[in-house]
Amino acid sequence: MDHSLDILPPLETLRAFDAAAKTGSFSAAAEKLNLTHGAVSRQIARLEDWFGLKLFERGARGVSLTIEGNRLHLRTSEAFALIASNSDRWVEPRGSAVVRLATIPSISGLWLMPRMAKLESGDPKIRIVLDVDNRQIDLADEGIDLSIRCGRGRVPERIAMQLFEEHMFPIASPALAKEVGAGNAERLLKYPLIHDSDASGWRAWFGEQGVDYRPRPQDRRFEDYNLVLDAAAYGLGIALARPPLAEGQVSAGRVVAVDRRTALNPVSYWLDRPAGKPRAAAVELARRIAEAASVPSERFQSFLDAEREMLARS
Repeated sequence: MDHSLDILPPLETLRAFDAAAKTGSFSAAAEKLNLTHGAVSRQIARLEDWFGLKLFERGARGVSLTIEGNRLHLRTSEAFALIASNSDRWVEPRGSAVVRLATIPSISGLWLMPRMAKLESGDPKIRIVLDVDNRQIDLADEGIDLSIRCGRGRVPERIAMQLFEEHMFPIASPALAKEVGAGNAERLLKYPLIHDSDASGWRAWFGEQGVDYRPRPQDRRFEDYNLVLDAAAYGLGIALARPPLAEGQVSAGRVVAVDRRTALNPVSYWLDRPAGKPRAAAVELARRIAEAASVPSERFQSFLDAEREMLARS
C-alpha cells in the first residue's frame, strides 16, 4: 500500500489497536470502545494493511502482540499519554448508553436539535454523540451506530428504514411573499428560485403544476438547507419549504407560504444502521427516532429483524 500521502495511520485504527493490546481481546476492546467485535477486527486489519505488518497473533482465547505489534504499542502508549496530559482536551463520552449518530448539518440542526432532549431522556437515559458530515461513510468501520440521511432509496451495506417524506411548497420572506401575491405557478419564475444541492425539488413542484422548469442563471444554489432557509428569510428569492425541516422557520414567521400547492419531494429521509446485531442503546434510540417520525411499528420491527428476514427468504 502506498502511504506517501498518509503521514499517520487513521486515528480510529490506533484507538482500536491500543484497546486490543491492553485487553488481549478484540471482544473486550469492542466493549471498551463501545463498538462491535467486527468493527474492531476491521480496524486492526486496516492498521496491519497500512503498516504491511502482522501486529497480533490470533488465538482461541484472545490475541497477543507480535514483536512488531509490541514495538508499535510502546509508541502509541507514549503518544496517547502525551495527548492525555492536556487537561483542557475534549473527551468523547463512551459507555453502554452512548450512541453515535451520523447525519448531515440540515437534519441535525433543523430536525434533531429540537428533539434532542426528548430523544436522550426517558428510561434508560441515552447520550447521543453526533457525527455531522456530508460524506457517506462506512458505518461499521467508523463505529457509527445509526445514521439519518436524505436520499432516494437504500444504500448498500446498510439496513435502512424510511422515516418520512416531504410535501413541499414555496416560501419566501413576508415582504417578498406579499410582492409575489397569488396566481398561477408561472408568476414565481419572475423571481430568483433558491435550491440546495440540486433542483429536483423545484422540478417536481413545477411539474405538478404542468410547468417545465430548468435552473436559470438568476437562481441561487446552496449546499445546505439551513442556508436555503436563511437566504429565503433575507429576501434573496423563493425557496421550497420541506416539512418537517422547515416547520420551525415557518412557525416563527421568518418565512411564509407563497403558494399552498404541494409536491412530493423525490428524496426522503432514512434511518440506517450497519449490518449485525445492534447494541441495546442503539435499538432504544432507533425506537425513539421512529416514534418521533411516526413510523409504523411494523416497519420499525422489520428494521430490527432485517437479517433474520433475509435469512428466512434465502
